[in-house]
Amino acid sequence: MEKKVIIVGAGLVGSLWAIYMSKAGYKVTIYERRSDIRNAEISAGKSINLALSYRGWKALKEAGVAEEVKKIALPMYNRIMHDLEGNLTTQAYGKKDQAIYSVSRGLLNSIMMTMAENKGNATIHYNHKCYDADLENGIVYFEDSQTGEKKQDQADLVFAADGAFSAVRYNAMQKLNRFNYSQNFIEDGYKELLLPANEDGSYKLDKTALHIWPRGRFMLIALPNEDGSFTCTLFMPYDNHEYAFNKLTDDKLVDDFFKNVFPDFHAIMPNLIENWHMHPLSSLAIVRCYPWTHGKTALMGDSAHATVPFYGQGMNAGFEDCTVLWELMKKHNENWQEVFSEYQQTHKPNGDALQDLSLHNYHVMRDYVADPKFLLQKKIEAHIFEKHPDKWMPLYSQVTFSHIPYSEAIAIGRKQDNIMKEVLKTPNIEEIWDSEAIENKILNSL
Repeated sequence: MEKKVIIVGAGLVGSLWAIYMSKAGYKVTIYERRSDIRNAEISAGKSINLALSYRGWKALKEAGVAEEVKKIALPMYNRIMHDLEGNLTTQAYGKKDQAIYSVSRGLLNSIMMTMAENKGNATIHYNHKCYDADLENGIVYFEDSQTGEKKQDQADLVFAADGAFSAVRYNAMQKLNRFNYSQNFIEDGYKELLLPANEDGSYKLDKTALHIWPRGRFMLIALPNEDGSFTCTLFMPYDNHEYAFNKLTDDKLVDDFFKNVFPDFHAIMPNLIENWHMHPLSSLAIVRCYPWTHGKTALMGDSAHATVPFYGQGMNAGFEDCTVLWELMKKHNENWQEVFSEYQQTHKPNGDALQDLSLHNYHVMRDYVADPKFLLQKKIEAHIFEKHPDKWMPLYSQVTFSHIPYSEAIAIGRKQDNIMKEVLKTPNIEEIWDSEAIENKILNSL
């Protein structure tokens, strides 16, 4: 008997999961609401560049597609902070040679879809909008947005990988009795800009780093692209602040804002105003829900645990869902009732923890990365980590360079933060931070 799977959503997670399921012998059909993005010209600055890290690479390697993705991934070894005077401060992300990787969402999605078709033998139907689902029986109902024709399809299993505003979740799961759901928009939105390469094709900024202009309540970031450009994203409140999106009501105000707040960026950014109008102002939300599964249907990626992008872990977490489901599938010998039960019970706390981590890291990036005390704390933590890697791993490294579950990482991180708060109260800490006394104080507190 042929085993059949329906995946709703041909995004990053849906495409990767198609490869996994095909590998396990399932016939995979993907339904996608949009048209085929490969037929459109993919602009480097189309959406927030993604930061691919350990969890994501692990899932890609297991699926056998990591080498293909490596071709478009640019390593970023440091974050470089730009202050108002244009001074730069560099901070390594991890140990020597550890990096996070900048990838274009559009290019990566194109590669993943092609891989799903070629490596996973998946069939992708485009312009199919899901308007209902029978979760118990694995039936999904679609409307072809081009012809208006309504159709349905049925499978042994259905996976909803259709994003934060999932149609499967909205039209079916959210109607279940005692289904918990919350959607919280943060006060800030984001707008993108594309900083082009120099005329000779070279980069205007260091291409081996993620650049941050921290400004207290808001910030600008820049990630490198293959063509010498940078995808830049401004995160800022909509209202209730001296600088807010809704106050930038004309081109002069926009130009003055950049000139005053990001002078070094303004100096190298050509056609700022034209660029400003090219991309929409977008909002950011956190989505929490439970259960993640019902009957023959499961939520994956953003449809289960959408987060804000400030830890660079949204895609990595979605890819980790593939790793987790794959391992449970083998553990329970494809008894999907058991797989789904353990998946949501053990993995839901990790979705929640990542959302908490992402919000916390926004404050870190915009408020603290230029703070001398914060930089000293990071220096001490890196020193201890280097000497005692079995006893201390900084929170960022746990999240980015390990597969320690997010829920464990956040608990360890809170304990470490309390220890460091006490250490930083030590008189003359700036002079004695790398002394044996400080080292012992930290180790004895663990």
